[in-house]
Amino acid sequence: MHKVLIIGAGGVGSVVAHKCAMLPEVFGEITLASRTLSKCVAIAESVKEKVGREIAFAKVDADNSDETAELIKKTGASLLINVALPYQDLNLMDACLKAGIDYMDTANYEPLDVAKFEYSWQWAYQQKFEEAGLSALLGSGFDPGVTNIFTAYALKHYFDEIHTLDIIDVNGGDHGRAFATNFNPEINIREVTAECRHWEEGQFVETAPMSKHQTFTCPQEVGTYEIYRMYHEELESLVKHIPTIKRAQFWMSFSQNYLKHLEVLENVGMTRIDEVEYNGVKIVPLQFLKAVLPNPGDLGETTKGRTCIGNVITGVKDGQPKAIYIYNICDHEKCFAEVGSQAISYTTGVPAMIGAKQLLTGGWSKPGVWNMEQHDPDSFMEDLNQNGLPWQVIELTPEQAASFSVA
Repeated sequence: MHKVLIIGAGGVGSVVAHKCAMLPEVFGEITLASRTLSKCVAIAESVKEKVGREIAFAKVDADNSDETAELIKKTGASLLINVALPYQDLNLMDACLKAGIDYMDTANYEPLDVAKFEYSWQWAYQQKFEEAGLSALLGSGFDPGVTNIFTAYALKHYFDEIHTLDIIDVNGGDHGRAFATNFNPEINIREVTAECRHWEEGQFVETAPMSKHQTFTCPQEVGTYEIYRMYHEELESLVKHIPTIKRAQFWMSFSQNYLKHLEVLENVGMTRIDEVEYNGVKIVPLQFLKAVLPNPGDLGETTKGRTCIGNVITGVKDGQPKAIYIYNICDHEKCFAEVGSQAISYTTGVPAMIGAKQLLTGGWSKPGVWNMEQHDPDSFMEDLNQNGLPWQVIELTPEQAASFSVA
């Protein structure tokens, strides 16, 4: 059994705490920490009610690496699971180096004042973690995370070379609110409004946000949705570590209602990330917007429907063209019944727990900084099936793959 420290008490942190508590043979002592202690207490009470285990909780400022390092030492944790804000990744990596433990997260670092998604800042820690004999696992959520593992699994078992990769993220859920984001509103809106980048013929090509879209019909009658091309961080690591990829794109579904609200908010300046002065106080409009929008962690009780996230992959096997669709479908209501969360938090939190399990017992812990696809995918894929995120593979013709005809 191992001791772990979870930093972050939002919707994803809640799922991670519940799922870790369900595996006492791996996660012996669990401490949940956040800037807001009351959130940790509420999650600990839910874990006790649903799982029957006590977990510890603590208050910590994740921006303060010294304070976090002291908490790590106090808990005796051998792994820090970072499900806080992406702005805090580097501080938490520093804390792990100071305390001498392994690190993992679910999303790459981004600076607070620039909507920029790059692994460069975290990859720069490679030598520090190597010399310390510690491991850092980056992006163990769903996308990034499972989508990286899907790609690695496909390369290992279905392809000799991968040539095209299209990651398609559909949320077929309805939360019943006029406007709400599926995860942290600040991070969600920064992602959606950023310039789109996709990989084509050896370089990233930049286009206007969500300027390309098409319809996509999910399998298993999840439904037909409009999907929009946007940038997502796993593209950067996947094209680096799988250099045969000639084109890589990321797509996400959005309703017209969501897009219209977002357009209005952009037009009136509420998505700005620079400071403005209001009544003598400096505020960031997007952070204020986050404070007034519904908390994604509270949407579980009302959200119905299913998510469908997967990869359409083409390439060659034994000299012949090959194409597959590998995917997971997750039910919002079933997630809420199990851990009190909607499926967006669930599909991120479960892979975070599995990534932690791989580091602690699955042989993934090795000195350095690693992305998901750099590890053997098989045990992770087995754990997805056993822990609530079963996956399937559909063989496609090249024509079906080109038109995203997977249903």
